[in-house]
Amino acid sequence: MNLKEAAMREAALKTLLDKVQDAYDDARKMTRSALEAADKESGVRKAVVTLPDGPDIATVSLSSGETAAKVVDDEAFTAWVREHFASEIERRFVTEVREAFTKKLLAQMTAAGSTEWADPETGVIHDVPGVAIAPARARTHSVRFKTDGRDQVMQAWRSGRLAGVALPELTAGGAE
Repeated sequence: MNLKEAAMREAALKTLLDKVQDAYDDARKMTRSALEAADKESGVRKAVVTLPDGPDIATVSLSSGETAAKVVDDEAFTAWVREHFASEIERRFVTEVREAFTKKLLAQMTAAGSTEWADPETGVIHDVPGVAIAPARARTHSVRFKTDGRDQVMQAWRSGRLAGVALPELTAGGAE
C-alpha cells in the first residue's frame, strides 16, 4: 500500500470511527435517560436487548453507583485535624525552584539546543545539571478534513465507492 492509499484508508476509517463514536455516545445518553426514567417510574433498572428478528443479544442495567468520602475543603479539614489530632499533621520545609524561572531557563536552553546557559547579567556560561535536551513529543501526524470531506467520505461509503479501500469487514460474532 503506498502513501496515498494508506492516507485515504486512514481518512475513511477516521470518518467512520467519528460517526460511530458520536452515534454510540448519543445512544448511551438515550439509554441512560430511559433507564433513569424507568427506575423512577416503576423501579425497573434493566432491559433485555433484542434484535429485530427476535434473538436476545444483551441486557442493559442501571448500576447503583458508589459514594465515597473525599476532602473538598483542604483548609477546613486541615484546621480540624490540627485542632483535634495535632500528631497527624506533617510540617515540611520545601525547597523548589520557581516555576517561572525554570520555564525561562528551559525555553532558552531549548532554543539553543544545549544544556549550557549564559547568565545575561554576568556572562558566565553554566552547564546546568539535571537538564537534558530530549525528545519532548513523539512524532505523529494528523488528519484534517476539508469542510465537506467527512460528508463526501460518508456518501462514498453509502454508495459503495469505498469497497476497494480495504476497510475491515464486519463478520459474524467470533468469525475472523
